[in-house]
Amino acid sequence: MSWEKTSCALCALNCGLEVMVENNRIEKTRPDRDNPRSKGYACRKGLNIAFYQHNADRLLYPLKKAGDRFMRISWDQAVDEISEKLSGILKEHGPRSLAWVVSGQGCHFAIPYLSRFGQMLGSRYNYTALGQEHTGRYWAHGKTLGSQGLMFTTDYHHADMVVAAGWNPMMSHQTPQARRKIKKIADDPDKLLVVIDPRVSETAKIADIHLALRPGTDALLLKSMIAIILKEGLENRAYIDKYVNGLGEILPQYADFDVDGALKVCELPYESVERVCREFVRRKSCLHDDLGILMGRHSTLLSYLIVVLLAVSGRICMPGGNYFPGRFMGGRTHSDPDDPKTWRTVVTGIPAIQGIFPPNVMPEEIVNDHPDRLRAVFTYGANPLRSYADTTAYENAFAELDLLVTTEMAMSETAALSHYVLPSRSAYESWDGTMFNFAFPEVYFQMRRPVVEPEGEQLEGGEIFTRLADAMGLIPELPETLHHAAQSGCGKTFRDTLMGFVMENPKSMEALPFIVAKTLGKALGSSHLAGLCAMLQARSKTLMVEGERAGFKMGPDQGLELFQAIVDHHEGVLVGVCDTELNIAELATPDKKIQLYDPEFEKWMKEITPADEEKLLAPDGQYPLILMAGRHMDYNANSIMRDPAWNEGKRACTLAMNPADAEALGTSDGETVKVVTEAGEETIEVEVTEATRKGMVLMPHGFGLVYNGVKFGANVNRLTKNTHRDRIAGTPLHRYVPCRVETI
Repeated sequence: MSWEKTSCALCALNCGLEVMVENNRIEKTRPDRDNPRSKGYACRKGLNIAFYQHNADRLLYPLKKAGDRFMRISWDQAVDEISEKLSGILKEHGPRSLAWVVSGQGCHFAIPYLSRFGQMLGSRYNYTALGQEHTGRYWAHGKTLGSQGLMFTTDYHHADMVVAAGWNPMMSHQTPQARRKIKKIADDPDKLLVVIDPRVSETAKIADIHLALRPGTDALLLKSMIAIILKEGLENRAYIDKYVNGLGEILPQYADFDVDGALKVCELPYESVERVCREFVRRKSCLHDDLGILMGRHSTLLSYLIVVLLAVSGRICMPGGNYFPGRFMGGRTHSDPDDPKTWRTVVTGIPAIQGIFPPNVMPEEIVNDHPDRLRAVFTYGANPLRSYADTTAYENAFAELDLLVTTEMAMSETAALSHYVLPSRSAYESWDGTMFNFAFPEVYFQMRRPVVEPEGEQLEGGEIFTRLADAMGLIPELPETLHHAAQSGCGKTFRDTLMGFVMENPKSMEALPFIVAKTLGKALGSSHLAGLCAMLQARSKTLMVEGERAGFKMGPDQGLELFQAIVDHHEGVLVGVCDTELNIAELATPDKKIQLYDPEFEKWMKEITPADEEKLLAPDGQYPLILMAGRHMDYNANSIMRDPAWNEGKRACTLAMNPADAEALGTSDGETVKVVTEAGEETIEVEVTEATRKGMVLMPHGFGLVYNGVKFGANVNRLTKNTHRDRIAGTPLHRYVPCRVETI
């Protein structure tokens, strides 16, 4: 029996945990006070990771679909058959017939292996969970900041005002130690917490100001806020002159805008909105948005409007404002939509955005008559049949595939539909971690190590895709000297030998992850750990300077020093510190200024008027209520948390409804109702609560899972239509789904 340091794998924050392991089982879990990022903070999801690790649906061996059942096969047979079938598909239909779908809230290290596997076979169709949520933001930032890879983080160290727009940090976190930070701001009489949310969320309950806007009116509100600031001369002129371009071109969009009419449609008092605008401009303020914005009506436009609001207020890269976060590894990807080399989806015409495609369009890219339609799909750590919009469309589309291969730790709904299922090690059986960094100016990293042993033939994801790459002939013949050098571990000998081999064989660079996995990975017993070693040798000068600020010596050996520190410190490591004064230099526009004018957004902005929006928001006779699809609670996680026993005794999956709507429907708390949308229907228990706005109902995500042969809860994505999506980025409009509720 021992306590082992690790981290949560159930959301992007990856809070530090300690687990007590006995007889190869996680028996107890507690927050890790030594973790430098979370510092003893954890929510009940992380404290229940034993249910994620030990569950009846764990996959132990490779499986092959035979009729309507699965049969156990060997790894060699699985790899040989998959590579043979894939080779035939590519030979007959070309590389555009192949796509892959990835996710991984806590496990990122296998993803580069699968992506490189697909790229070496000629495809660029990378569908990810980020494309389900963030591509609209990426697009807007590409237009305004010059790179789709530039994101915002918030400077909580200095902020005295935080605006939470479509964000409920008391439940959805999205920043380290979220509840601690938000409560501290809310409790401080000198600071201001503002929440923009239609309902009385858990965060709205403790806010100083709650702008309870009408569902779907976020664009009207943001446009009104910008108009108020400009009309009243509140803008930060000195900041604008130094860092902003295009304000003159967009001024006409706001000069004659009917703010009073817009706020009436939003159902908000002018005085409250004006106060927020004045405080936001004068304070050290920041704005943190989340899925309420990213999955709301006018999704991509909303992300653009947030940049405009921050820019005219002078809050980008300023103390207490919104900065560009540091990175542990890698550069920032930008996919130029005007570049003919940028791939687009064949049928729906969506371009890659930051190198990824939105899952919403995948069913249409499969079910069509185009010769380049998708025919082979690989999924890793992703469960499209529960995680993405329109379950029915996905079921129908995946049934049309010539080859569906799922790499997963448990028998998910997607795995159950696959031709081959490859068992991957869990987050606690492998070396793994994430590249997410939500802190600022600090950059932290924790490489999660194995704390329990696999009880079957599961492999690390990187090893699985290395075997497939080898079978497809993608890895060159490797000299014995490289294998021999790998025996010395992650050090100068292997680094120098590998560099020498690549210099002599430049074409081998493309297969570098697989080369490292076959050599150093074999020696270390982990392709992921070997991948970490290799990545740390290729850090940019900027990252090395940030590393020096964290105490790591500048020079060619910094990567080796970092690797050893990461391996030695199981609780995580401070690996970099950003320079706040130089942060604005990260802007990637040609003139290094924030660009506010864009013809595409100008055209869209003209549609955002009180009269037009009022018409579009008029209740639908067939679907009179608005469903917010995806309610964050302590009781729901993503679909890898499959065992419902972790919520035993809790009201985990309910439809939250306002008392007035419940009375009009003739239902009451605890009764079962049917929710109907254009996509489908689900039955669910009603939870009557004043926290829900009249005319709006809320339903959590992460339920409707078939565990051990039994379905638990309602699947919200049976109700979300894949074509109900953003016009540019394809992100689903989950926060505004017209529906009706029927009694049973």
